[in-house]
Amino acid sequence: MRAASAPAKPSARPAEPAHPVTRADPEPGRRRLIGVLTMAGSGLSNQTGAAIGSLAFPVLGPAGVVAARQYVAAVVLLAVGRPQLRSFTWRQWQPVLALAVVFGTMNLSLYSAIDRIGLGLAVTLEFLGPLTIALAAARRRVDACCAVIAAAGVVVLMRPQPSTDYLGMGLGLLAAVCWASYILLNRTVGQRVPGAQGSAAAAGLSALMFLPVGVVLVLRQPPTAEAVGCAVAAGVLSSAVPYLADLFTLRTVPAQAFGLFMSVNPVLAALVGWIGLGQNLGRTEWASIGAIVLANSLSILVRRG
Repeated sequence: MRAASAPAKPSARPAEPAHPVTRADPEPGRRRLIGVLTMAGSGLSNQTGAAIGSLAFPVLGPAGVVAARQYVAAVVLLAVGRPQLRSFTWRQWQPVLALAVVFGTMNLSLYSAIDRIGLGLAVTLEFLGPLTIALAAARRRVDACCAVIAAAGVVVLMRPQPSTDYLGMGLGLLAAVCWASYILLNRTVGQRVPGAQGSAAAAGLSALMFLPVGVVLVLRQPPTAEAVGCAVAAGVLSSAVPYLADLFTLRTVPAQAFGLFMSVNPVLAALVGWIGLGQNLGRTEWASIGAIVLANSLSILVRRG
């Protein structure tokens, strides 16, 4: 506090404010930087988990790895959401049940696609789901151009070749349809069920759906500790870490920046597959991935409101 003084003489200068002007708070910028770093870590964690999980395919198969991932996701989401299942009405159970089926099918089709066509291409095809949702809701010319760019990338990516695995491509597209459905169902669940209870309940039901898969695998041939470790790591890195990271990121980073960074996931998947699994992609595949990423990035950057 300043010391008291004699009454001031009249002056033409305006009076000083009662409180000193403080400098801009550096905390928001720091939190945003941490949010960006968290997004980067979340994306790398997600794709690294998928790559590690694929190492268990020879022993557990894609279904076994997905089962372990669903178990881990259920544990995390049930602990966070704490759903009050007895209070759910049938109107609330309907989208939750549908979400559980879509959640399991999405992961199973994605990991089956990874087994056949590699991590980078599978994740790129899956990414068409949210991209389609975003472009379908738009009414601008630039979005039409983005749709054409993305479609061109898909056509080049799925062009007929002697080595083309059409079943793997189809599984990747099925994962895209499931991801789009997952987004729409999550909106409905969020409107009908408070908090994260709906998502948690769906994750728990999805884990129950895959429980017979785990039982059959154990009874048929006891898996190795290494394979189980890879599957559990896939669940932690691809489900638990990204989910918890997104909860923090969405509070510190604008939604536009979050969506823009999400579009980089196909590139991260291709890099992780190349470095970690030796899955090399040609120039044409890289160009197709780049076109799909460019379409989403351009749509987000020019979006208003």
